[in-house]
Amino acid sequence: MNDIVIEQPAVVEAALNYLVANGEKPATYAYEPPDGAPLRSGVYRTQRMNVSNARIAPPPGGLSLDRNGFELHHHASALNDFSDPTAIERVYYPESETLLKRATGAKRTVIFDHTLRDGRTERADGVREPVKFIHNDQTFVSGPRRVRDHLPPHEAEDLLKGRVAIVNLWRPIGGRVESSPLALCDSRSISLHDLVPSDLIYRDKVGETYAFVFNPQHRWYYFPLMSPDEVLLLKIYDSAGGDVARLTAHTAFDDPSSPLDAQPRRSIELRALLFF
Repeated sequence: MNDIVIEQPAVVEAALNYLVANGEKPATYAYEPPDGAPLRSGVYRTQRMNVSNARIAPPPGGLSLDRNGFELHHHASALNDFSDPTAIERVYYPESETLLKRATGAKRTVIFDHTLRDGRTERADGVREPVKFIHNDQTFVSGPRRVRDHLPPHEAEDLLKGRVAIVNLWRPIGGRVESSPLALCDSRSISLHDLVPSDLIYRDKVGETYAFVFNPQHRWYYFPLMSPDEVLLLKIYDSAGGDVARLTAHTAFDDPSSPLDAQPRRSIELRALLFF
């Protein structure tokens, strides 16, 4: 693994897709949209940004979930075949809950969904393509709402009196990531003015995510050639105040250092409520 890391550049320049704010609330469909409706509304503009190789050029002091909004862990899953949703819930969910508790100190975790992604043109039903628009999966409004969505009312209200976080656990599957890696923005470089609420439209409800407008102060990182024995933790929401990272921004991107014969990226991301 060390030989692979050394071969990678310390920084790549990549095209990242930022929202252009126009006063309208953008929206994205989580399913095939109705006839005539775009999958994603809003105007996006590409910005050339430096993305640092976090393996060899991390920020001073290193990276941590509560300071920067993301961190890398080495963790081999007992599950090799992610095509069976029953096996994912039976094997992968419990081991991921254990990992999240150990990594964050959370007393309780509740995984509420997962998404499989595949960069190939032909994908299995229910498998989505990598998202190449900068976003965060929840907002300061929808984060607490997720607690109410997935727990009994009285229990949810009691838990919301304490610290609650939402963390994604992101893992490559089927091989290392050679294309469409994940870029992650250091939470400390994000301003509240960069956040634009965006509707996420499901068949039965409307959720809310954040899109991001361009800020030249954003500091981007990635972990090239991630393997299935590595996982990323991404801070999506946190009720904690002070200096604790409350969210981050992330996006798949075209890595200019990817080989010409790079394999399409496959990955799974879990989304979990954490209670402290």
